[in-house]
Amino acid sequence: QVQLVESGGGLVQAGGSLRLSCVASGRSFNRDRMGWFRQAPGKEREFVAAISWGGINTYYADAVKGRFTISRDVAKSTLYLQMNNLKPEDTAVYYCAASTKLAPRDLEAYDYWGQGTQVTVSS
Repeated sequence: QVQLVESGGGLVQAGGSLRLSCVASGRSFNRDRMGWFRQAPGKEREFVAAISWGGINTYYADAVKGRFTISRDVAKSTLYLQMNNLKPEDTAVYYCAASTKLAPRDLEAYDYWGQGTQVTVSS
């Protein structure tokens, strides 16, 4: 059974930091592009960050560039999202996802999704 399981969400004050993790199991994702998306209440799910299978190429939404860092540990089958200088507008459910397609920012290109982890940033 293919699974992506996120963890690390929580409540943090504005300016604080969180690190999200996503553990993959059920098959090898080592050659997949991995990404993070988020969905705030009443809004559509949106792209946050993505990383190539080798970790060489990374992609970020403008809203998080310079504050968030995506990384992966292939040996541990784990994807990370380090989030610094968090803002109230970062409040959302964060999802990790895996894709075999060459469209890192395209939600429709991702084949596997986790269940999400809630991030709440208070002002």
